[in-house]
Amino acid sequence: MTEQTNTDARLADLRQRLAAVLRDLTEAGVDDGEAMYLLGGSTVGLIDRGGAKDWRGFKTGLPAADFARLLKQIEKEGNQLVADGKDKAAYALQALALSLVASRQDDKVLHEGEKLLDTVIAASVAQYRKHAKPAASKAH
Repeated sequence: MTEQTNTDARLADLRQRLAAVLRDLTEAGVDDGEAMYLLGGSTVGLIDRGGAKDWRGFKTGLPAADFARLLKQIEKEGNQLVADGKDKAAYALQALALSLVASRQDDKVLHEGEKLLDTVIAASVAQYRKHAKPAASKAH
């Protein structure tokens, strides 16, 4: 296989994965309060740790080395969540990973899908921030 064929195959696979997640989210995911809460919570955790204002700001401000580490961490955590039977939480991480990876590709189709996915992610963040209970403050 040539390098171009390899790249084309990876892009096709990424497009298919992104399309599947978008299809799932539009068919049922956005109506699944638990799934949206998990997506929003995971996203807020990343945004806050990265010191960003929002998901797009987090993605654009993420250095390449941190990007690679984060994808490995998401993969590891996602696999553990699946092994623990926590499929919705794993799916939330998959959506974030797809958004991250799509943002770094030079592909118009992926960027369109990324925009749609980021709209869902932004809505989940807004709902999470609106409904999540703040962590109890610790007395010293």
